[in-house]
Amino acid sequence: MTSTSTPTKKRRLPAWTGNFGYQIIAGLVVGFLLGLLAVATGSTAKAPNGWGQLLQIVGSSYVKLLMAAVPPLIFFAVVASIANLAKVTNAARLAWKTILWFAITALIAVLVGIVIGLVFQPGSHTGLETPKAYEGKTGDWLAFIQGLIPSNFLGLQAAVKTDSATGALSASVSFNVLQILVISIAIGIAALKLGKKAEGFVSFSRSALKVVQKVLWWIIRLAPIGTAGLIGNAVATYGWTTMGTLVKFVVAIYVGLAIILFVVYPVLVKLHGLSVKQYFSGVWPAVQMGFVSRSSMGTMPLTQRVTERNLGVPSAYASFAVPLGSTTKMDGCAAIYPAIAAIFVAQFYNIDLSLMQYILIVVVSVLGSAATAGTTGATVMLTLTLSTLGLPLDGVGLLLAIDPIIDMGRTALNVAGQALVPTLVAKREGILDLDLYNAKRTNDVFSSDDEDETEAEQAQDAAATR
Repeated sequence: MTSTSTPTKKRRLPAWTGNFGYQIIAGLVVGFLLGLLAVATGSTAKAPNGWGQLLQIVGSSYVKLLMAAVPPLIFFAVVASIANLAKVTNAARLAWKTILWFAITALIAVLVGIVIGLVFQPGSHTGLETPKAYEGKTGDWLAFIQGLIPSNFLGLQAAVKTDSATGALSASVSFNVLQILVISIAIGIAALKLGKKAEGFVSFSRSALKVVQKVLWWIIRLAPIGTAGLIGNAVATYGWTTMGTLVKFVVAIYVGLAIILFVVYPVLVKLHGLSVKQYFSGVWPAVQMGFVSRSSMGTMPLTQRVTERNLGVPSAYASFAVPLGSTTKMDGCAAIYPAIAAIFVAQFYNIDLSLMQYILIVVVSVLGSAATAGTTGATVMLTLTLSTLGLPLDGVGLLLAIDPIIDMGRTALNVAGQALVPTLVAKREGILDLDLYNAKRTNDVFSSDDEDETEAEQAQDAAATR
């Protein structure tokens, strides 16, 4: 007599636990609860307790990890992306159309921002005191242009500070993203012009880019933990009630962001004969990552991946358009935000803006978007806009306290636009993989995480070169 035993099935976690999007949401919820716990136990912005310090350390450490990879990522991504244009037929036309659509969507976004600012009147009756001493300042575009000129090959900047209390000296080294961008564009174009003579350098740049991206993938996988720290710290430090009279400004910003993301973008997608549902389901993992990281460059590898794998943009073209967009395509930081913020500051100081000043807001937003590349937030862009209009630069300080909260939404919109434009251009050029765009989403953006190209990517490259 023989007995048969049925094999015991191993317990497996629910499928959703391995989903990156759900992990991010879980991080948001946990971070929010931890932030409330920190506040409940007496943590404040000036005197954080143990919980508050823990959230600060986790959040800031994750941002530092992301930002540490930004300089090599920008350099090798831009060099490789420009070199990749050699693979694409009609590369110049694709590049021109990409930049044109960057400008078109930025123009729409800044116009929406101006309308929102005029309708909501966010700067009226703020209750804040006007600085006693104020002199109008005129914007210095010449200084901005001079800042683009690299001072050294790596775009590094050193600063020495003196502690007012102890008199101790401390040195810090930072990088200028704009200068790195200028250097990498020049080297990328030179490599493209040299052709075969630069093959070794281009090959090295591509390999180095893959190494940097691999490290970034490891960092991105830690996003749920970083999310908990970032959101928790924002709640513990700023809270939702400390915004006071500035809450109207925050609402105005998010209404503007929502109109662009959920009205303007879907209209553009629909006008190109594409499914709105498929666009959102495809780009959403990158939008979530942008929301919590507040860094378009830090999110760039994920944005490029969903643009290729979910939206069907050829890899050869996406590897050019997405890195370029991550440094210059800022509908949130460079269009909606400076428009509403400039109107807010003008209303705060009871200054009536002229038609020419509104035109200047549009021009600065469309042409000066690259100014946001040097920071996680949009402080540089706001300063540039206010100084160009001759508005009080004290207005920058008024908005810094709530910047982390609104910067999450701004960056999410940036990322969505950086994936949208390559998709639209690819569709117009007939190189979009419609089968991949309309395919059922697996929501697993980390599947088949290999160093070599997948068969799908190779097929896309072949389509782009036809």
